[in-house]
Amino acid sequence: MKKLKVAIMGLGTVGGGTYDVLTRNREVIKSGYGVDVEVVKILDKSPKRLADKGASEKLFAANIDEIVSDPDISVVVETMGGLEPAGSFIIKALESGKSVVTANKELLSKRLDELLSSADKGGSGLYIEASCVGGVPIIRTLTESMQANRVTELTGIINGTTNYILTKMSEEGDDYAYALGEAQKLGYAEFDPTADVEGFDAAYKLSILASLAFHTRIPLDKIYREGISKITSRDIAVGKSMGYELKLLAIGRQNSDGSVQARVHPAFVPASHPLASVRGSFNAVLLKGDFVDEIMLYGRGAGAHPTASAIVSDIVYCAGKDRPQKNDFGSKLANVSDDFPSEYYFSVSVLDRPGMLSVISGVLGSHGISISKMLQENADGHCAEVVILTHMTSERLFRAAVAELRDVDGVLSVGSEIRVIED
Repeated sequence: MKKLKVAIMGLGTVGGGTYDVLTRNREVIKSGYGVDVEVVKILDKSPKRLADKGASEKLFAANIDEIVSDPDISVVVETMGGLEPAGSFIIKALESGKSVVTANKELLSKRLDELLSSADKGGSGLYIEASCVGGVPIIRTLTESMQANRVTELTGIINGTTNYILTKMSEEGDDYAYALGEAQKLGYAEFDPTADVEGFDAAYKLSILASLAFHTRIPLDKIYREGISKITSRDIAVGKSMGYELKLLAIGRQNSDGSVQARVHPAFVPASHPLASVRGSFNAVLLKGDFVDEIMLYGRGAGAHPTASAIVSDIVYCAGKDRPQKNDFGSKLANVSDDFPSEYYFSVSVLDRPGMLSVISGVLGSHGISISKMLQENADGHCAEVVILTHMTSERLFRAAVAELRDVDGVLSVGSEIRVIED
């Protein structure tokens, strides 16, 4: 029986969930995997949290040095979150030769090189399954199940908060502010929801996942990011009438020339698309390989126990490795394209007078953009709203066309601009 002594840094929601799994399922892990995992130190600001979990006060560590100086500890679990002091603590642990299991996607996406260098220096492993999509085993699928394939696309709903909000808006007709409030009441959204609703959280995860998928480094600042705070329930209703569901998507694609697309933004997907039926706080990732074609992973993307499940999986996985884990993020920076093709949904408010539809189509046509569908609504003799769905075009051409439309006499405003992803 292999014995593994573990320290946990941070006994909040995820750290507490990890402690629950390791203590309640200790015998299950022993009998199923031949590893006896024992929590021997817990670093937290509040000793009371240990008492609340029923943990012995003897486990309390007052500082990181108590952990890195203990030769019996071989794995350190970081569940503190944020950049500091988590970053400094992880580096100390790695450089002392202790493997680290972390769910900290922000830290990984912003300081990956520093962490990997520290792991090399200490001859230690860095295990990150819990950093992306909660309990869904996306990291190990990419690193250990796709070896026969060149992964060409990764498209996912990888933030449970935004998916819950958009589901409420779609199924119950709630406006954005009300749906966000409900998400906050349920604990899906923070008091300050910016990281989720403006797409930062999804961008952190996409930086990690796309780098692993394409074996080339995709920096966070190269990812196009757009959130859901400007989405209206009317946009969603009109999209549904056209046969679409609205989702916040993280998209990574490797083009034939080796360049990469990396973007996070709301998008309409057809009701028949596999991601269209992903509801509430659930997450899903659709992978495409050149030989396996499509694989979809689905499950709880956040929460104490799903994330803790992934952390404990990494602990057990680490115990079974003869050498530390080395994930292939690639050594070179990707050539990330800022001009990607898409179809577009957008609305234009115009004066209700003859010829406006032909003026709009003329501006789009001058930029090589053709119209798939056009609907005119709410005409009252003074103004009207035109909803347009384009055929495939480039980001650059679409932006130029919209800028010109805004200056057209008779155009009052250009409303929501939402990309459309077909099957």
